[in-house]
Amino acid sequence: MSGASIETTLELWALSLRDIKARIRPLFTQDRVATSAGGFLDGLLGPERRKTGWMRAEAAGDPGPWRQQAI
Repeated sequence: MSGASIETTLELWALSLRDIKARIRPLFTQDRVATSAGGFLDGLLGPERRKTGWMRAEAAGDPGPWRQQAI
């Protein structure tokens, strides 16, 4: 059985995530909101089992959950 290596699979995931972020970018009029939306996606796909607003904000480097909640 031949499959992609873990490194190749992770690189494909990272490339796909960058593509998704680029595709949704035009939906936001402000750069900071687009950046927050990207951070929101990163938080949702992160390793934490529970994804509360505070946990997502912490993963995105935000001082509180309000940016994550506003998206």
